Amino acid sequence: MENALQEAQTIVLFGGTSDIGRAMVAELLTPSARTLVLACRRPGEARPDEFAQDGLDVVAIAFDAADTTAHEGVVKQLVEQYGDLDVAVIAFGQLGEQADYDADPAAAAALVNVNMGGAVSTATAVAQQMKTQGHGHLGIVGSVAGDRTRPANYTYGATKAGLDAFGQGLADAMLAHGVTVTMIRPGFVHSKMTEGRKAQPFATTPDVVGRQAVAGMRSGKHTVYTPGLLRYVFTTLRHLPRWVWRRMPFD
Repeated sequence: MENALQEAQTIVLFGGTSDIGRAMVAELLTPSARTLVLACRRPGEARPDEFAQDGLDVVAIAFDAADTTAHEGVVKQLVEQYGDLDVAVIAFGQLGEQADYDADPAAAAALVNVNMGGAVSTATAVAQQMKTQGHGHLGIVGSVAGDRTRPANYTYGATKAGLDAFGQGLADAMLAHGVTVTMIRPGFVHSKMTEGRKAQPFATTPDVVGRQAVAGMRSGKHTVYTPGLLRYVFTTLRHLPRWVWRRMPFD
């Protein structure tokens, strides 16, 4: 339950080892926080000690984004153990190589299942719990790659486009129930997921994304571009004629 100052006491990060997700948690934590749950595939890698502070119980639990049938049960178990979920962040996902997905349709489908299917399943379970509570804030980490898919990563981009459309609709549906949903659209972020890849223009870091994403959440924004300049860049790119878009020098 949030305290009288509307500060979250229970925070859940789905994608507990995500660089962006962890940076967001670092910004979300206040002295009022009582429970932080790091939900991830390998709880042993969650490094809960990094968030240690007086009065905060940090726990790591097993969570498989691909196992969509288990997500509702995970949320129910969290509520049974820790009470209302004040803030939840969905920050898991995979990137991969487009050439691999072109060569293996099953791998492409598996990416969709994690990046969109798993996120949709988790977000739905969390939103319904928050609706029952009558309060809560859900942050969903997407990507500007979903604003307009590029030939170099169109399968990944499609998963983010679908997730973003879902998140926008979920935000509208939950508004009347006291639940806020914020979609976060980072650009290229120097992180474990992008290690070894050529940085794109306006590249940033997890700490910057975390700071800007949480600032946007606290101000009630439904969509946060980070860096903020990307809002204007992609507003332009979305409206380029296709023959121009196809000739853009994207990697």
